[in-house]
Amino acid sequence: MPIGPLMIEHRLIEKMIALMDEKIAKMKQYGKANPLFIDIAVDFIRMYADRTHHGKEEDILFRDLEEKEISPNHTKIMEELIEEHKWARNTVGKLVDAKNQYVKGNVKVIDNIIDLISKLTEFYPQHIEKEDKHFFIPVMDYFTKEEQDKMLEEFWDFDKTLIHEKYIKVVENLQNK
Repeated sequence: MPIGPLMIEHRLIEKMIALMDEKIAKMKQYGKANPLFIDIAVDFIRMYADRTHHGKEEDILFRDLEEKEISPNHTKIMEELIEEHKWARNTVGKLVDAKNQYVKGNVKVIDNIIDLISKLTEFYPQHIEKEDKHFFIPVMDYFTKEEQDKMLEEFWDFDKTLIHEKYIKVVENLQNK
């Protein structure tokens, strides 16, 4: 089933969220942020949680669900998930801005950094639970076995292009500086 890879991706996201939680405790204890860890966490959330995982949801699963007559409840959940994805992207952008201020010497933003990471670590477990327990499994009933197999194949094709997409952007960003 296509939801298998999505749920496996959730397990890795949960591990990263646990690491972020550990860093919050250290930031509170020492009053310092670790900009390198923040960069790694942001890259993970942007490339893995958002582009890879949410990308498959939005670009493939949700797109295909929009072609189906789904229940009002599933429509509502799907709309909520899309809004939650947008919220996470926005929050990560704010975290990058705060980290950049911190690196430039504004140590007062440490509380903002802690708050933003805390919001993300509170958000993802609830978001994942909503998808795993209330959305992914029931919406598979809208698809035939053949449609599910096609979607799963499209997921694999989607993943194959991501590394190229990432490094094209890296080079473009460097060229523009």
